[in-house]
Amino acid sequence: MRFPTVSRCRQALFLSVLPAISLAQGLSFDPREATIASTHHALYTGLTTCREIVSSFLSRIEALNNHTNAIITLNPDALSIASHFDTLLASHNASTGRLFCIPVLLKDNYDTANMPTTGGNLDLADSRPSVDAPAVTALKDAGAIVLGKANLHELALEGLSVSSLGGQTINPYDSTRTPGGSSGGSGAAVAASFSVFSTGSDTVNSLRSPASANSLFSCRPTRGLISRAGIIPISYTQDVIGPIGRCVEDVATALTVMSSVGFDADDNATALAPAGIRGTDYYADLTGGSLQGMRFGLPGGFFNRTATNETTPVNSAMAAMVAKLRSAGATIVPINDTVYNATAISALYDTQRYEYRQEMDVYLQRPSLKGTHPTTLNQLYNSSKFLVIPSQYEYVTTSLISSTDNVTVGSHESYDAVQRGIANLTLALRETFVSKTLDALIYPEQKNLVVKIGSASQSGRNGILAAVTGSPVITVPAGFSAATDEAPIGVPIGMEILGLPYTEQKLLQTAWQIQELTKVRRTPVWARQVVHVKPYANGTVPVIRPDRGNISPNYPLGTL
Repeated sequence: MRFPTVSRCRQALFLSVLPAISLAQGLSFDPREATIASTHHALYTGLTTCREIVSSFLSRIEALNNHTNAIITLNPDALSIASHFDTLLASHNASTGRLFCIPVLLKDNYDTANMPTTGGNLDLADSRPSVDAPAVTALKDAGAIVLGKANLHELALEGLSVSSLGGQTINPYDSTRTPGGSSGGSGAAVAASFSVFSTGSDTVNSLRSPASANSLFSCRPTRGLISRAGIIPISYTQDVIGPIGRCVEDVATALTVMSSVGFDADDNATALAPAGIRGTDYYADLTGGSLQGMRFGLPGGFFNRTATNETTPVNSAMAAMVAKLRSAGATIVPINDTVYNATAISALYDTQRYEYRQEMDVYLQRPSLKGTHPTTLNQLYNSSKFLVIPSQYEYVTTSLISSTDNVTVGSHESYDAVQRGIANLTLALRETFVSKTLDALIYPEQKNLVVKIGSASQSGRNGILAAVTGSPVITVPAGFSAATDEAPIGVPIGMEILGLPYTEQKLLQTAWQIQELTKVRRTPVWARQVVHVKPYANGTVPVIRPDRGNISPNYPLGTL
């Protein structure tokens, strides 16, 4: 049995901002800002039980989910699994995995055999996979307890995190703003300490946007590192999945577990991973890097230098981050190549409109997908059980017309031309790394603060470069905007650290150094409160009913 030491994640900060807890308050385990290591410390030293750990998180969700509307459904088996784990521990000969009794939440586009997988879509409310996604199986095999499913932007097609099934998820730091997306429920839930970490998917920005908007860390891995089988798809070229956490240590451990699936015949991109990468323990040498002597490229095209209330805080936070990196011995290399323009890359090379229909039709027609559900994308969109969003409209209607047909549609190049452009961009990115002797690119995840609820889109994001080139990115907290009445401690701002394929270990080491140097993360104000732990007798878990009424009138249900 492993007895981990207490994590060096921001425990000192946590203790300085949260009120003291005593057992007299009826809280034997404090889930607020809990990490994998701190949870294991409490469990393996006998300070708590697995059932108490799970109950503490369920109690927080039941009491506080109204602040974020982050959770769609809870796992009815969570408490019985926890009790079983306590029995194993009591036997004194249990073999425990590295995520033993760690409560996690899944974005609701991950297949789970005992819960619906809906994508936040009313027409998929009764869609029931009969097998877990391989990444979910890996988490469970390592001992993780899946607490439930988090809301997302419907079918992961935008970054506002509003859905017909789950309603609008709210940013924990500013109730007038979105939490980023599409994995916004996953991000908001982790920021609120509804789980130790969560999972998300990323087609353009969707792991990094919620990490940035919720003062969290995330990893968009190299395409092919983690199997995407059993995840509601959008784009074969751009889709990846990965973890979101409150510290680098937890993200590294989660990535180690999720990538342990290795080659998966149901996702042939996994065949691209070099043999030496398989089985990497990303936690083992996490502290082995140094910022001294590192060279970071800073692409000017990923900034909006027009001074506004929405852009200036981002530019200020990045300037402060650059100054700290320089003080730690790093070199910042300006990158002025015009190819690094997120708006232009998205317009030219985003493959969603070409691949979406084909990918969705394959997913919906799998024999393992049970329950009541449409069998084609056409059927789903003819049902009128979804939200219409401007960018979604283009992807869906174009997908229904062309899919991967090699034709020019309107102003869009043919699919073959787009793929040739992506290949050239990928080569240009590698040439930039070589010619400038770079270790990574750094830039703000979003040129402006995360947008307000009711906005037409999540504007200003920079994630498309990594998405189309398949590059790995670690997102780290970079700062906060100034405090306001709506945002008592400010709105979080995140930075992306992009590397060449399969350099996750180096990127995580860099992120750990930045975490220790900057100590940016803060807990949302309302999430600091103590929640009384309910006993949940007879193995029952609370029932979560998402606020579907919490949807802007700009997003009516119905027709295209």
